[in-house]
Amino acid sequence: MTQEVKLTAKPGEVEFPKGLEGIIARESTKSFVDGQKGWLIYHGFTIEELCKNSTFEEVSYLLLHDKLPTKAELDAFKGELKQYREIPDGVYDLIASVARYNVHPMAILRTAVSALALYDDEADDASWDAQERKALKLIARMATISAAIGRARGDLEFVHPRSDLGHAANFLYMLLGEEPDDLLERVMDVILILHADHGCNASTFTSIVIASSQSDLYSAVTGGIGSLKGPLHGGANERAMAMLDEIGEPEEAERKTLDKIAKKEKIMGFGHRVYKAYDPRAAMLKGYADEITKRAGTEKWLRMAEIIERVMIEKLGEKGIFPNVDFYSGVVMSSMGIERALFTPIFATARVSGWVAHVLEQLADNRIFRPRFIYTGPMEEKYIPLEERS
Repeated sequence: MTQEVKLTAKPGEVEFPKGLEGIIARESTKSFVDGQKGWLIYHGFTIEELCKNSTFEEVSYLLLHDKLPTKAELDAFKGELKQYREIPDGVYDLIASVARYNVHPMAILRTAVSALALYDDEADDASWDAQERKALKLIARMATISAAIGRARGDLEFVHPRSDLGHAANFLYMLLGEEPDDLLERVMDVILILHADHGCNASTFTSIVIASSQSDLYSAVTGGIGSLKGPLHGGANERAMAMLDEIGEPEEAERKTLDKIAKKEKIMGFGHRVYKAYDPRAAMLKGYADEITKRAGTEKWLRMAEIIERVMIEKLGEKGIFPNVDFYSGVVMSSMGIERALFTPIFATARVSGWVAHVLEQLADNRIFRPRFIYTGPMEEKYIPLEERS
């Protein structure tokens, strides 16, 4: 039975969960977050198990198909992704033309992904086969676009994709201009796996709302990028690194953190709308941070981060304030030689797998999203002719 809802009221008269907090949007088989226990599960597999044993390509297959692939299926899936890696010359030209003006990388990414639709004859083809092909194209090409943005920002020549490298290794090759060693490839794979999906987050919800109107997949993913661009969703790892710069030295970390707590200032990289326990993604990245920072000579960042974590847990852990994925991902990616402005595009390079998986899930049982507002404005205003208004 449909519950009758009061849709007109005085401001503040009707209570409702702002931001749709706790409201169920749909059923999903893709991922599950238990914030109280600190769990993240992709279709039954813990994030820890997947990071230890899997690859981003296999995780993308899992999210799309709700099962782990056989070797033959995974080989075919990887082959399709490799086939779709290259982007049109017009998209390269677009990236080069705007990057020189110091445009926000996420704005370039949003526009470039939207532009991909102009070069795809299947952009508006709603058949299931076409939708699946577009999903694979977006997973493959998001990495190429993000790497190209990084090259253009550094006024460097574009590095085109190679078909003999895995997804993570190829991304680093296109971005940094040299083939990564096994450790860097593995860490990038882990970063992509950790960010691939995360329940009904803001950007995923944006994507499925757009898709629910039967708009095209490129529009849905472009909308997801637009949502991720917001500082309350993506980009906190960049600001966490700015905080470490502000603190300066490990010897100052405890005092300055305590000072920020006393002033009730936001400590970047801590707290989460869902997690009230230690974010398992942060724990995974912290496990790689020691070796990565030693190799890069950036141990100072890790020492500061560990001191800040200790102080924060001592003072605010009982309130459920723990490190989130952004706190250590910034330290790790910076130590890999990745420009901070690219952190959120890399987030999108991973999350596109979740976006397209959820969009296809939505389309398989679609109903357009149509919530309601509670109207708190006047009901019977008298129209006054323009010449009589004071």
